Amino acid sequence: MLSKINPTQTNSWISLDEHFGDNDFELRSLFQYNPNRFEEFSIKKENYLFDYSKNLIDARTKELLLNLAVECQLRDAITKMFSGDKINETEGRAVLHTALRDFSDKEILLDGENIKPQIKRVLDHMKSFSENVISGNHKGFSGKEITDVVNIGIGGSDLGPVMVVSALKHFKTRLDVHFVSNVDGNHIAEVVKNLNPETTLFIIASKTFTTQETMTNANSAKDWFLKAGKQEDVAKHFVALSTNVQAVKDFGIAEENIFEFWDWVGGRYSLWSAIGLSIVLAVGYDNFEQLLKGAENTDQHFQTADFSENVPVLMGLLGIWYRNFYAATTQAILPYSQYLDRFAAYLQQGDMESNGKCVDRNGEFVEYETGPIIWGEPGTNGQHAFYQLIHQGTELIPADFIAYAKSSNEVSDHQDKLLANFFAQTEALAFGKNEEEVEAELKASGKSEEEIDFLLNYKVFHGNTPTNSLLIKELTPFSLGQLIAMYEHKIFVQGVIWNIFSFDQFGVELGKVLANKILPELENSEAISSHDSSTNGLINYYKSNK
Repeated sequence: MLSKINPTQTNSWISLDEHFGDNDFELRSLFQYNPNRFEEFSIKKENYLFDYSKNLIDARTKELLLNLAVECQLRDAITKMFSGDKINETEGRAVLHTALRDFSDKEILLDGENIKPQIKRVLDHMKSFSENVISGNHKGFSGKEITDVVNIGIGGSDLGPVMVVSALKHFKTRLDVHFVSNVDGNHIAEVVKNLNPETTLFIIASKTFTTQETMTNANSAKDWFLKAGKQEDVAKHFVALSTNVQAVKDFGIAEENIFEFWDWVGGRYSLWSAIGLSIVLAVGYDNFEQLLKGAENTDQHFQTADFSENVPVLMGLLGIWYRNFYAATTQAILPYSQYLDRFAAYLQQGDMESNGKCVDRNGEFVEYETGPIIWGEPGTNGQHAFYQLIHQGTELIPADFIAYAKSSNEVSDHQDKLLANFFAQTEALAFGKNEEEVEAELKASGKSEEEIDFLLNYKVFHGNTPTNSLLIKELTPFSLGQLIAMYEHKIFVQGVIWNIFSFDQFGVELGKVLANKILPELENSEAISSHDSSTNGLINYYKSNK
């Protein structure tokens, strides 16, 4: 079990509170008075640079944050997670997604059983099946090769694979991989309307094979398929990622096409498991294995690096500094790579479903803030959308900037222009433009004193907005695995320190229960009066207009 320490009662938290009150950090001054600031607050690894020097901290802040991690027994928590302790106490489960990417020879025991052979068996199954499909050996019912794959899942069975497949487009196989998640019928209708049932393979990703959205879409996909094929042909065109073998077989899927995964792999951490089959088909097994090895590299760093040089630990501690002391409510994720167009959406589930909690590990309601709102879009698009608010709005919004030094596609001078914006934005957010600089600029442009007086405040950028910069050599399956695992572990660090359980998600249940109660009420035209007046009014308007 994890420790159950209220962080606000620790000596480190009390010292941080005093430290925050005693200092009004200003980035211009911090850099002016410390010419070695970048060297002191950045970490260079073999294939990436993590620069956290543009944060509202000094050496004392860092020291106190590191003390907080020690006092909240973070090192012990890391050890327990990797060793298979059942740290997901509310569900009585271990948290071992990291075991899926452990290529060492060491055993990983769960309830006395080494789980490594199970993992290898499933990986071998994914490898052989994907190679058969990609090579064209696996044929559809009419003898044609598979050309398109449709992954049907939701939540962790969708967001992770969607993000990775989009990020690794440059490495794609001959297969086109599509995703259906929303129970909105327009989603599946638009995906399948240009597909050929003779050459389409469906992946049904549902652990229980009962998830409402997934099974609704699966049955619609089957109905679409059966307009061309027969029931006995389903086995060639549908595979399942599930533990409910009987339900899968009843659907028509062959038992040899059922891919196993386990309850010690949480949904939002499941892309490393059989849930990643769509990734394997999209980029090939070798690239999927490199993705795993990249994550393993970060796992090793997280377990062994001193906290003062530990990237996920520092990311997590900085987030706590802004959330709990600066009262920042959101965190922006700003990748300067179009390939990472789904990265922020992926992290929304990873972070907000993990740490969006108000009850601590003692079962008490917390009296401090926990998980922030996660949002973002790729640069430079975001610059023409919401950066105005980050630069001149009234909210403090810490931001992570992510970029690659090498482009996957050499296109004119695009990469230099992209990175020029990346560098410029973190500089502008940190240092802004003060009144003197604005006034001088306006005078130089020929503005009159009257015009300057009018425009001056509008042109001021206060700056002092904190950012992390992660500059990676190039986007590869390995470096993507590293990046994803960094954020997984950052989320874990924060959950440990906030004294919450990061691996359950009871908050998603109430809406599902109520939806199942409402569904039968929508099957006839009778007016409804069993809910509050607002819900009754909405339901009755829908029923009269559908």
